Amino acid sequence: MYSTPHIVSDVMSHTVAAVGRRAAFTEIVQLMQDWKVSALPVLEGEGRVVGVVSEADLLPKEEFRDRDPDRAEQLRRPDDLAKAGGRTAEDLMTSPALTVRANATLAQAARTMAHARVKRLAVVDDVGMLQGIVSRADLLKVFLRTDEEIAGEVRREILAHLFPAPVSAVRVEVHKGVVKLTGRSRDTSLLPVAARLVRAVEGVVDVEFERTRPEGAAEPAAAPREGDGHLSSA
Repeated sequence: MYSTPHIVSDVMSHTVAAVGRRAAFTEIVQLMQDWKVSALPVLEGEGRVVGVVSEADLLPKEEFRDRDPDRAEQLRRPDDLAKAGGRTAEDLMTSPALTVRANATLAQAARTMAHARVKRLAVVDDVGMLQGIVSRADLLKVFLRTDEEIAGEVRREILAHLFPAPVSAVRVEVHKGVVKLTGRSRDTSLLPVAARLVRAVEGVVDVEFERTRPEGAAEPAAAPREGDGHLSSA
């Protein structure tokens, strides 16, 4: 019934800057600068991801460059202090690396990033070999869909199934990603269902539902409200 959601391989970057375990501190900094990225996968062998080195891993070097940490700081931040003395990617990296599969949905990748508070994820295959990189900006690409594309999917994949008799009884308008459904439905239980399904369409920013009164019918009760969509009656 519904379109296949976009997956990580649809939006990820296939060309990736990466380093080996023995990459020197200055080499890592230079590569980040050249590629304008804040983190690099660390690889071994033929390209298996074993860790990630980020700007946060490098900053302790500067923080503790000209001072000795006190006892409390030594107990509280042993990892940072170890990284302050690190010289290579192996010394500095966070391991194991947080990764995602190419066939993961964008929602799954977004949840992983949000929970871990990271800006990008290495994309790997079943044996951990690097396939690409996906960033926050990549995940937001679905919001570049045109209003016409979104409206077409809503009509074809949702309205045609929920309101088949006739489909024209419910109209859809999309403006800057906000979907507005207007029309008649005697089965009010379908309204929150429609709002939930429309919100799941990639590129949708928000959902509004305005019910109109069928000809000859009494004034309807207010449409039920759905927490993840703005349902209203008119």
